[in-house]
Amino acid sequence: MADLPARPCPCLANLNQANSRLEVTDKPTVSSRPKSAAADEVEGPAFSSSLRVPQVSPLRPGIEAGAPGARIGVPGGRFLSVGAGRSPGFQPLRIASLQPSITLTLQRLGRLDDLVACTRYCVEAVPELAARNVTIVADSWSSTMDELLAVQPNLVLASVPYRMESLAAILRAGCPVLTLAPHSLADIFADIRLIGSVVHASDPAEVLVAEISSNIETVRAAAANCSLRPRVYCEEWGKPLIHSQPWVKELVEAAGGEFIGDPGKTTAPEAVAATDPDILIFAWCGAGDRVPLARVIEQRGWQSLRAVTEGRVYCIPDEFLNTPAHPLLDGLACLAAAIHPNSFPAHPRLISLSHSRKQT
Repeated sequence: MADLPARPCPCLANLNQANSRLEVTDKPTVSSRPKSAAADEVEGPAFSSSLRVPQVSPLRPGIEAGAPGARIGVPGGRFLSVGAGRSPGFQPLRIASLQPSITLTLQRLGRLDDLVACTRYCVEAVPELAARNVTIVADSWSSTMDELLAVQPNLVLASVPYRMESLAAILRAGCPVLTLAPHSLADIFADIRLIGSVVHASDPAEVLVAEISSNIETVRAAAANCSLRPRVYCEEWGKPLIHSQPWVKELVEAAGGEFIGDPGKTTAPEAVAATDPDILIFAWCGAGDRVPLARVIEQRGWQSLRAVTEGRVYCIPDEFLNTPAHPLLDGLACLAAAIHPNSFPAHPRLISLSHSRKQT
């Protein structure tokens, strides 16, 4: 099996908030982060399909959106009225973002000025942060109380994966914490709207949601004119093999393909081979566009699969498929180009097996 990057990934944590406890498996951890268990194994209110709502820590009161400022629960039952410095009497927001998807959303909402701390992966995703006076902290997989206390945020925005020790440290810091756990495109849209509400950028949030939704529907309409629906295997992690997340399944279907397997669940090389996919897509968390396609095919004995013999094996940069934010539109463009190359333009970041071999 090819070596995997050490960097973990928040889509795949096993979060169990029953009795205010957090349990995380010891599997490696997604995009812009360290990797944990498959999404289908996740339990608790933040991940339940019927109760999938962004969660404020059980040790913090809730967040109430309202004018003129969002009211963020703080210890003792008090509320901090946050007005981003726009109205007298309101304390400016001081946000610590622990995942790139959140920072990317803040950028599109025009609220990077509210950011006082973020992760190094956030800086990779939003390079302009390098020139700002923003403190670099660890993500929600490895945050510590001391580093958060040092920047004195009045709101911590985080996303899965959450390691028990790190989440406990965040809570001990005494900051209001909003944790996000999207599964579907609808969840991602809801999270964008929630972030917009909290940072007083509801209108830009609606514009962003409309942009993403409109682009998806445009691709869906064009793909509907294609007579074939190729069967697509999408892989988010290679050791163990894990199918891509539910929102990737939705994107594959919008691009005119049929998603093979159960999104977010583990599988095995033999099980994938038995389905003989038309297309193989790899987007390993934290690997960027550096999945060693030829080596993976050889080590798994997949040389005779239809996708391989027909030259339809691709790597898509992991940030395009594993970041639950607007970069998914680039992922959709890559998927459409791979699934229906005669109907959609090529994408410059889509890497094929033949191209990968030429580079090695």
